Parts: sequence; structure tokens; C-alpha cells
Amino acid sequence: MKLIITDLKEFQIPVTGIHKIIRPQRAIHPCIGCFGCWVKTPGSCVIADGYEQTGIDMGQCTELIYVSRCCYGSLSPFVKNVQDRAISYIHPDFVLRKGEMHHKRRYDNVISLSAYLYGEDITDAEKETARKILAANADNYDGVVKEIRFFKTEQELEGLML
Repeated sequence: MKLIITDLKEFQIPVTGIHKIIRPQRAIHPCIGCFGCWVKTPGSCVIADGYEQTGIDMGQCTELIYVSRCCYGSLSPFVKNVQDRAISYIHPDFVLRKGEMHHKRRYDNVISLSAYLYGEDITDAEKETARKILAANADNYDGVVKEIRFFKTEQELEGLML
């Protein structure tokens, strides 16, 4: 399954295959760092606002796709908030991976991560920051980066096929 997390309220990009789209449909509460998703309700966030199953959704996907405005070389506030709320995708225990300490995987799937970032004035420094952050995210998920592309406007995204 493809899991698409986007800040676009009206998502018009064609998607092939089985997929789920998470987009702003209601208010999202920020992660409060309570560890409930790790110990009380493993895999699921304890905050009941409609976004609590994102960690489980990530556990069922093979492709994680971000479609987001680029904000200072990172994801938009909404997409970052969804990403934070999906921390239950990983296990609280640690392992060494590539010589670094990371959380263990909770699920068996391997995620391929792609990002399609838009913004009129994305600088080269912001692009480099985004590439580093997304590579670190893939390492944290024990996955791989598939593709990172940058667009000037939301309208340019219309030529994509996911």
C-alpha cells in the first residue's frame, strides 16, 4: 500500500494501486510525548482526533509519500505533525543500524520514502537540508529514500503520477 501524507486539502494527483491519503480534514493535535502509543496502545496514538492510526497505517505501507510545502528545508507543519504522531510505527527499544542508535522496527514492512516538496523560493540550502532530513527519516524507519523532487508551485504537482 502507498501511504500519502499531504498538506493539500484538495488532493488532485492521480495515484495508482492501493493507497491511503492523509490530508488536513480536521484539526490535528500535536504529539505530547506521553509514550502512550508505545506502552498503552502499541502502534496507535492515544489522542483521539482522527489521526491516531497513522503509525498502524505506516506499518501496512511499502511506500510512504510526502506531498508538502517545503518549510525551511523541512515538511509543512501539518505533515510534520502527522509524522510526529506516527512515532508508534517504531518500537521503543533500540538497535544499532549503520553504526548509529535507532529504534527497532515494530512492523516487518520496509518503507520506500518519496517526497514531493513545493514552494516558490526554495533555496539550494533548503533543498540540501530537506534531502538530509528525509534521508535521516528513512534511516529512522529502517527504510530507503526512493525519490525527492522540488516544485515551484502546487500546480506543477498536477503532472505527477504517484
